This record gives sequence, structure tokens and C-alpha cells, in this order.
Amino acid sequence: MAATTSHQAIGSVRECHSIFGSRNGIRNLSVKMVSKGFGVDVRLITRGNCCPKSWKLGVIHASSSHSSVVDPVQIRSKNNSSNSKKKSDETALILIRHGESLWNEKNLFTGCVDVPLTQKGVEEAIEAGKRICNIPVDMIYTSALIRAQMTAMLAMTQHRRKKVPIFMHNESKQAQRWSRIYSEETKKQSIPVIAAWQLNERMYGELQGLNKQETADRFGKEKVHQWRRSYDIPPPNGESLEMCAQRAVAYFKEQA
Repeated sequence: MAATTSHQAIGSVRECHSIFGSRNGIRNLSVKMVSKGFGVDVRLITRGNCCPKSWKLGVIHASSSHSSVVDPVQIRSKNNSSNSKKKSDETALILIRHGESLWNEKNLFTGCVDVPLTQKGVEEAIEAGKRICNIPVDMIYTSALIRAQMTAMLAMTQHRRKKVPIFMHNESKQAQRWSRIYSEETKKQSIPVIAAWQLNERMYGELQGLNKQETADRFGKEKVHQWRRSYDIPPPNGESLEMCAQRAVAYFKEQA
């Protein structure tokens, strides 16, 4: 997954309850599924001193015409006063699925195996960039997997502001020193990119590298469907969707 954030308000928003609506902040997470191709999902979230249950959300669907259309989502909220929050507290979160990978093409379970994009995946990443090219971007978060990083970098080549995405190397003081930018003007023309393993695809355990159709033939379609789509049942020695959501959502709540 690749995600970008912008602290500039992009559209009108109606109040709604948190997308992290349950006790642990995860179970009612809103997920947009795309069966074919890539998906672009933009969320406008108000953050302040309130807890996540009073966040506001608006979904902006990127269209092929390169314009953005706000589709506000109205859900219950326990905090009606959040309407008065200042626009400076609003952050747009753009979620982009990575383009087709070489293992997507081969119909293999990928999980946390680090596989690059196909030519089609490269083209999808560029098209995704065109669809968000008019939305201001301040920060980019991506998983530690090359397919997500390629998607993010290729998408930003299409952005109208022509800022250069640059990976931040904060793993050590030496890495920070060696990758330091000394020109303030150059910094202004750059967008920080942060890679985090917490945003990786779910770890598919013993299914990784197996053909999806052959696995369904071996274990049965119902069992494989349960491993892939149930919320709390993991594949053999792998992660459930719940486990994956816990690390990814926790990272976004802390960092983004």
C-alpha cells in the first residue's frame, strides 16, 4: 500500500463517526475493495484533541478526468461539536493500491514476498498518479515492499507540482547524516517518503508462492476463501486480516 497526506482541506465534510468504530479501533474499519485494476481512495480526516471516535471523514474519488469529486459519508458521531474544528486540523489521506506485480500476473499468493511490478503495473501506477495530480501532497507513506514503493514514486511523476519524492533514511544517525539535504530551496521542492514494514501486505504464511487456483483445488474453495476473506482466521502460520489491520491502523494513528 502507498499513502499520501495533505494538510490542506480539499472539500466539504459532513460529520460522521470514526472509521475505527470499535473498542480496539479496528473492527469497523471502512475498506474499499476493487476487483480489477487499481483503486484510489482519498479520505479527509479531522484530527484534534478528540479521540478517533469523533473524527470526520469524506471520501474523494479520483476520476480519469483528473478532477476530484467529494462524496461525503455521513455516519453517526458522539461529538457534534467537531463541526467547529478548524481546517488546519484536516488531513486528506490518499490510499493507493499498488499496481499489478509479477506474482499477481502469475496468480500466486504474494504476501510479504518482495516482488516488483509488471509493465502493466507500471502503467497503472502512472495512471493513478494522473488521477491525483491536482491534490496537494505533503508526505508519502509506503510499505517496505518494492511494488508499493514503485507505485508511489511512479505516481508522483505525474503530479502537477513536480516535487521530487525522496525516501527518508532515519534508521541510524549516519543514514540521516549521509542523506541530508543542505539546500532549503531544494527541500521545498521535495516530498518526504517514509517506508514502514507496518504497512506491508498481510503475511500469507505457508500460502506464499503457491498458485491460488491450485491451492483452492487442494484445500477446497471454501477453506481458501476463509483464509483470504475472513476477518480473524489466518492462513497456516500467517496473519489474519485482523492482525494486519492492527499493525497498519496503529501506524497510521501514530504517524499519519
